[in-house]
Amino acid sequence: HAGIVPVLRIEDATKNGNFPLMIDVEDRTDVLSGTKPFEIVMRATKPIFGRPAEDVRTGLLRALTIAAEYMPALAGIINSKGLVAASVSPVAMVEFLTKTAPVLDLLGIHIVLPKSLKQLAYPHVKVKASSAKKDGATYLRLFEMLQFSYEIAIGDQTISAQEFKKLLKSASGLVKFRDQYVMLSAEQASVLLKKLDGKEPALTAQEALRAALTGELNGMEFDVDEALRRAVEGLTKIDDIEIPSGVRATLRPYQERGIRWMYSTLERGFGAVLADDMGLGKTIQVLTLLLRMKLDGKLDKPTLVVCPTTLVSNWLKECERFTPELNASVYHGLQRQLVTKGVDLVITSYGIARRDLAKFKAKPWSVLVLDEAQNIKNPDTDQTRAVKSIPADARIAMSGTPVENRLTELWSLFDFVNKGYMGGLKSFKEQFSTPIEKFRDAESVERLRKSTAPFILRRLKTDKAIISDLPDKIITDEYCALSKEQAALYENEVRRVMDIIDGVDESKKFERSGIVFQLITALKQICNHPVHYTKKGEPLAEASGKAERFVALVQTILENREKTLVFTQYKEMGDLLVTMLRHELGEEALFFHGSISRAKRDTMVEEFQTNPARRVMIISLKAGGTGLNLTSAANVVHYDLWWNPAVENQATDRAYRIGQTKNVQVHRLITLATFEEKINAMIQSKQELANLTVGAGEQWIAEFSNKQLREIFTLGR
Repeated sequence: HAGIVPVLRIEDATKNGNFPLMIDVEDRTDVLSGTKPFEIVMRATKPIFGRPAEDVRTGLLRALTIAAEYMPALAGIINSKGLVAASVSPVAMVEFLTKTAPVLDLLGIHIVLPKSLKQLAYPHVKVKASSAKKDGATYLRLFEMLQFSYEIAIGDQTISAQEFKKLLKSASGLVKFRDQYVMLSAEQASVLLKKLDGKEPALTAQEALRAALTGELNGMEFDVDEALRRAVEGLTKIDDIEIPSGVRATLRPYQERGIRWMYSTLERGFGAVLADDMGLGKTIQVLTLLLRMKLDGKLDKPTLVVCPTTLVSNWLKECERFTPELNASVYHGLQRQLVTKGVDLVITSYGIARRDLAKFKAKPWSVLVLDEAQNIKNPDTDQTRAVKSIPADARIAMSGTPVENRLTELWSLFDFVNKGYMGGLKSFKEQFSTPIEKFRDAESVERLRKSTAPFILRRLKTDKAIISDLPDKIITDEYCALSKEQAALYENEVRRVMDIIDGVDESKKFERSGIVFQLITALKQICNHPVHYTKKGEPLAEASGKAERFVALVQTILENREKTLVFTQYKEMGDLLVTMLRHELGEEALFFHGSISRAKRDTMVEEFQTNPARRVMIISLKAGGTGLNLTSAANVVHYDLWWNPAVENQATDRAYRIGQTKNVQVHRLITLATFEEKINAMIQSKQELANLTVGAGEQWIAEFSNKQLREIFTLGR
């Protein structure tokens, strides 16, 4: 904090390679006074910078004596009062710049460097790859059997490994190389030499392609020859194919681009992930693609579409409606028969694909399409392994939420469309999942983006450049107070279960997580309605603050002659809501849940979409969170929250999709002063990197400490 301080000035190296070192003095309180040489200050008899010369020297020498402990070269200048010159050798300069200078800066000593030392070059290993294949080879063939060589990149220049080793032998420390200084510390040189003397990389064609896209391999720069560079650039080129005239729909420009992108990607021998936002028309894009392939003679074998049970009929109807030239059949139900002769498209469900796997594996398929492909997000399930084992010439994954909870879900999608491209699951976690999810590492995010960009197409409805005529989605948090009965039940349950949790050893994570999850379920039921928790009595609206707000909300919507969708996690709560609406408003609501048959689901959806008298549909979140097209509703109510934005958006998008002409009003019911409000605030304030959520459903809450859990669950005022 001193006003008058020493300044260390280093000049460009002399002929002997050393850097002259001088000491100047400056007054920080008067920037216009400039600096004075140390020698002049030490000889002065008159005041310096308006202060007595002796006082200035005393403070100056005190600071320089401390600095000399870190930089011995200063001692000669100090002892000779500036008469003896000093210099710093190239080796010592590395130590000075990397270790000493930061310490001196903390001591308040200013350091002035020449321009040549402000733009130092740091050498790093570069892997150069060249292909022995001809330009006409397929993409992956070009990346097979690559020849590698190691080079050293210094700034924007490159030298061979042999040249670099010669440079190390002739000099060390700070080295002048082609008009710029290169930092060559002993530690760094050792690391670089170890890499240079290492074995050539052993890469699969898929791994080599990924390295070429990211420009990085195991922390080293990865460069490719001209043929490989052209191949990489060609991956993003979209072929200008003609959209079939037989499609009975007016496709939007972004949909035509999606069709051409998929066609081009499949033509190059890769699978594709169509990750358009919910409601942007992924199904019609894929159907148009298949029709184009059929017309081009590329659909010599049928296509297999695997989707959730709720979408089987939807696929058949959309095929008949938009692409009648495609012969489609459904393989589902008790009397199912797998007929492929004369068929372009076979539609089945994930459950049937797993149960009848042997039949599907015995048939040849041109394309294997997965709709709502997040159904294979867990790579360890029997369903995922079964679907991935079905052979096909080409693969397409469709998902509006390619990542719901964890990045490993994205790995599973790529393991389906381009097996081996993203490496094994363990290495993917090390390279991407852990750095991104745990440390929010921006470089890892960028590498992942570059790796996946050519094979995944992601467009959002909110992007007006994609779709300008979709109305707005207006989200409102509706806060509700607990009734006295709810508050008493809530506090009693928190007190009872937290006492149990306090008695559980924190090392018993599985047991503890189970208890926390039971508490969450109980508190959500209490916040929903006392009857949901106690299983006794009539579901009167006045017994629950949330139920009262819900009934008032639905009444207003009905008075506006609009339709609404109501989502709940619990079938039991759905039944209570049906009873409540009948009793309070005289409204007969439809209830879409997992226990009803496919035929009844189809009838229910058709009735809600076309019958003006059917104004409310209650939907079980898991049964109806994906695939449904319910654009007759302009309102969405989330009665209880899952605290996973991706899942919540999926549900909302049953109404907010192409075909919607009204603004969609979304109402999220949240109980004040409860853990619902606290958790919602945590989610809203924590915009996770790459729109990732903090965990699956509510299970992440169990990772909090006992103290944190008590703070979250305790009822506020």
